[in-house]
Amino acid sequence: MEKQNKVLLLGIWASPYTKRVELALKLKGVSYEYVEEDMFNKSPLVFKYNPIHQRLPILVHNGNPIVESLVIIEYIDETWKNGPPILPADPYKKSQLRFWATFIHQSQLFETMVKVLKSDGEEQEKDINKMLETIKVLEEGVKDIFPDDNNVGYLDFVICSVFSFHVAMEEVLGIKMVDSEKTPLLHSWVTKLNQLALVKETMAPNHILVEVLKVVRQKALKAASAT
Repeated sequence: MEKQNKVLLLGIWASPYTKRVELALKLKGVSYEYVEEDMFNKSPLVFKYNPIHQRLPILVHNGNPIVESLVIIEYIDETWKNGPPILPADPYKKSQLRFWATFIHQSQLFETMVKVLKSDGEEQEKDINKMLETIKVLEEGVKDIFPDDNNVGYLDFVICSVFSFHVAMEEVLGIKMVDSEKTPLLHSWVTKLNQLALVKETMAPNHILVEVLKVVRQKALKAASAT
């Protein structure tokens, strides 16, 4: 009997954590069913498969749930060997990619970007400074591991998922996040990634992101003014 190979992904379309998992699945050529969740009204499946944190995304492979996006990506790489490798075989190179992916996650860079979008005045200025400082540290830190080939993998997925909407953010806010002069490495990296067919078919188009970000900002500022 052929072994069952059913893959289910629970996620949110606008979440960078969901997008990085989708990128990994598509790179490996894995067929999967996608279920869009409502962040504010999660389905029973979320509580069933991730009862501890109730966070998304969740990958369910043959009934077994895997949670946390970075953990999921490594699981995909180790489970589906027939596609391109996501992490290198070299232990040191692998450790460096893991370190900087964890840095982006633990520094809450994406969450800070969202705060910048939703805030104004002194509060926004504080969030902008924190965001730019984190980006500066990242720019300096990844110089030695900047991809010098056409392979796409682990850290690319994390970078792409967090920075892919920077153009839309800059258009809505008028704030430069990734600059060709101040952050040339990240600018070049993100630009290269956004041109890949894999990324174009996975990430939302810029014009849609602009409209969504405008609505999010307007709602946040309106709610803040009402308090």
